[in-house]
Amino acid sequence: MIRTVIFDMDGVIIDTEPIHHQAFFTQFAELGIHVSDKLYASFLGSSTRNVFQQLKQEFNLPQEVETLLMRKRELFNQAFDADASLDLLPGVRTLIKDIQQHGIQLVVASSASKATIGRVFNRFGLAPYFSHVVSGEDFARSKPNPAIFLHAASLAETPVTECIVIEDSANGVAAAKAAGIYCIGYASPHSAGQDLRLADRVIQDFAELSAGAIEAIGGVG
Repeated sequence: MIRTVIFDMDGVIIDTEPIHHQAFFTQFAELGIHVSDKLYASFLGSSTRNVFQQLKQEFNLPQEVETLLMRKRELFNQAFDADASLDLLPGVRTLIKDIQQHGIQLVVASSASKATIGRVFNRFGLAPYFSHVVSGEDFARSKPNPAIFLHAASLAETPVTECIVIEDSANGVAAAKAAGIYCIGYASPHSAGQDLRLADRVIQDFAELSAGAIEAIGGVG
């Protein structure tokens, strides 16, 4: 029996990846570094702190990670607030409501900062649906490390065999599987290039899912 559904946020609930991309590459230009598309793709699902820890080492950056992180957050917030067209991904609010109405607990476990998660939740009124929010900034290592999902299951007081994770990145899927949790990969147009083959099931549209279909999974781990 599935008792808890753990959602990633970026690329699953909302497509903020273009905003993250804009903020990161604006900052890369400020720093005078060239980050290839391949290297950037490898960061998807990682926390901003972990990204800059890697970049600091890769490019021998003199700035402190905290300074780099705060500048990225400033650029992201500016772009997020200015984008009036930003909305939840198609079908996800309907699915979230359906899951909640069936008495299944909802948790967000995102690599995003608490501030960014809060910004999204406030703008789109998501707080009433989710019992817990877990941010990647609280963990030393990002996805594919399973710590964030193990902590989410612990907060939800649900065995991992009674959870599922919905993810759109290769790192996120790998983290879910490393945690022993059934994973649904969301292969949206926004996650092009992400290898979701480790997922137990892959969907292209949230219309393919329902609370009933999730309950039928039966906690396969």
